Amino acid sequence: MKRLYAILKSILVLVIVFMLTACTGETRPSDTTIKETSEAESVSSSSSGQKPTALETRPAVESFELLTSKGNQSLEATLHQGKGFSLYVFEKFTFDATAGRLSLSGNPGYYVDIEPLPSDYDLAQLEVAGKEELRQFGDVSNFSGELLEHPLGFADLYLQASGKEGISDYIVWTSESGDAFLFRLHNPKGAEVSDFAGPIHISLSTVQSE
Repeated sequence: MKRLYAILKSILVLVIVFMLTACTGETRPSDTTIKETSEAESVSSSSSGQKPTALETRPAVESFELLTSKGNQSLEATLHQGKGFSLYVFEKFTFDATAGRLSLSGNPGYYVDIEPLPSDYDLAQLEVAGKEELRQFGDVSNFSGELLEHPLGFADLYLQASGKEGISDYIVWTSESGDAFLFRLHNPKGAEVSDFAGPIHISLSTVQSE
């Protein structure tokens, strides 16, 4: 009888040990499971970790000081996204993101075309092309370099043609981040000159590559 009791006791202990082992194996993940989970999370994080756009990193609205016929005024401009760049646009202007054109809403004849330049652009070739392009509008002047009291501050190339129809500019400008842009600006003679010139240069000074 004692021997039978000892055997039953041993079997009971083995059953309890087996049950505890099974439970532990179910609740504790293996090293392989942990590794697979970690890799999956890493892939998920990598796929969703895209570079934020300007619309996500720059303020949606900014205020700028402009010299107007009424003196210095603080005017708000809204952030717009173009092809490879962003900029701030004032209320009376329209921005065509596809064409990269910023124009006066009331008179589209006042406009500037914005073109991002590659890092290996040839400034000498652009100067030749700019002079050829502007000759049709009048005599061409070169204001390249430092621009005193001008929103752009400095221009690698600033060609301007002045004629009976107005003023046309061909500008190569580099942003603070080192990205270069070409601005083709058309400012016809007319009543909207003052509405166009000041705000347009402020907007151009906010152009930033994506």
